Amino acid sequence: MSDWGPVFIAVVLFILLTPGLLIQIPGKSRFVEFGNFQTSGVSILVHSIIYFTLICIFLLAIGVHMYVGS
Repeated sequence: MSDWGPVFIAVVLFILLTPGLLIQIPGKSRFVEFGNFQTSGVSILVHSIIYFTLICIFLLAIGVHMYVGS
């Protein structure tokens, strides 16, 4: 059996934390902007730090595992 938990968590967080898709921190004109489809270097850095933190929490601290197959 293969463990698909880390793959699933990484893909979902990558989609949700893509800067400018759902949310952008910091935004161009405000601190938080929703669905503007724009990004900046600072926003990419902030979203990368948030992504790394959540990956560490879900995979190392909580230990999410999903076994698929026989």
